[in-house]
Amino acid sequence: MSGLFLSFEGIDGAGKSTHVDALAAALRARGRTVVLTREPGGTPLAEKLRTLALNDPMDPLTEALLMFAARRDHLQQVIEPALARGDAVLCDRFTDATFAYQGGGRGFDLQVLGTLERWVQSVDALAPPRLRQPDLTVWFDLPPAVAAQRLAGARVPDKFEAQPQAFFARVAAGYAARLQADPGRFLRVDANQPREAVWQDLESGLRKRGVL
Repeated sequence: MSGLFLSFEGIDGAGKSTHVDALAAALRARGRTVVLTREPGGTPLAEKLRTLALNDPMDPLTEALLMFAARRDHLQQVIEPALARGDAVLCDRFTDATFAYQGGGRGFDLQVLGTLERWVQSVDALAPPRLRQPDLTVWFDLPPAVAAQRLAGARVPDKFEAQPQAFFARVAAGYAARLQADPGRFLRVDANQPREAVWQDLESGLRKRGVL
């Protein structure tokens, strides 16, 4: 089997983690070897950077650089080797999250993010070089007000989860802009439904895309 790279995006509270686990089980039942991972994180070094990025105060450029540093290690140590083996990689967030949170939410320069994306994600062995992007990105689209209700009292929030609804509205707009720029890569799922209905929509979309 050829490698398969799927990423799962959405604001906090959208419910993506539950459905990532369910999809992993469905793929394993079909004989796929599945690597479950997340961003920021996925390697010992990237997990350390995650702790810093999610908790320590810093300016937006420092935050973006930490995200891409973690991503580079993640790609080199986990994602690229897994794809070379023919595994299915299911990643809870990838670069679209950086454009949504740092670009949309923080208002950081999208051109700088684009430069970092090209530096970090270029596939070295190919000529001409191309960017490593997910084969398919599932965006769990949820209104920020609903996400806030779901998260209320769930756990001690990190510095992103503690942001006001206006921040998450900008994040959602950032995701929408990424979808508009590359619609063929995205599968949008309405996450403002009961869990069973969200899974049905996800499963249907994945069947149409040939993943299931």
